[in-house]
Amino acid sequence: MGILYSEPMCQAAYEDDFHKVRKLILTEGRNVNVQDKTTGDTPIIAACRQGNLRMVKYLLDHSADVSIRNKKNRTCLHYATRRTFTFLDYLMIVILMPILLIGYLIMVEKQRKNVKMVELLLISKVDVNAVDYKGNIGLHYACQRKSQKIVPLLLLKNADVSIQNKNHETPLDIAKRLKFHKIVAMLTKSM
Repeated sequence: MGILYSEPMCQAAYEDDFHKVRKLILTEGRNVNVQDKTTGDTPIIAACRQGNLRMVKYLLDHSADVSIRNKKNRTCLHYATRRTFTFLDYLMIVILMPILLIGYLIMVEKQRKNVKMVELLLISKVDVNAVDYKGNIGLHYACQRKSQKIVPLLLLKNADVSIQNKNHETPLDIAKRLKFHKIVAMLTKSM
């Protein structure tokens, strides 16, 4: 089911309901940076949680503030770098894999959309070193998720590889612990 927001624009962004968000902005004059009372999420955070690329583009075009933090002290970049496949995604991939590799194509497309979303956020001047309540920056999450295409994007925007989270781990420590050798090489090279 997912998240239920008390703020209609956050819920519409989470559900990728483009027409409702457009109506709320244009006809009702709602603030594109409104925060949900329960989570503190903004519409762009809600869209990033769900991986709604088209919605993220639309909100950025309407001056969504990428620096706003929710109650977990996370920005939209934290959620974009935390994105991973859902159980349903994995199920579809496994079921469709034998049929002309459709499952593989679905997986590649989802990864491509997520990379594009991170690129859009990085262009919009999001704070790449924003620390959340666990002490993590987006690079920590990208390393945990083995996001080999997102890690270099964050490094190009000067993500700080030396930031330790509350578990006293740097992104490099996480990559080493999880034995993600390509990411270890990327992080080591950037130091």
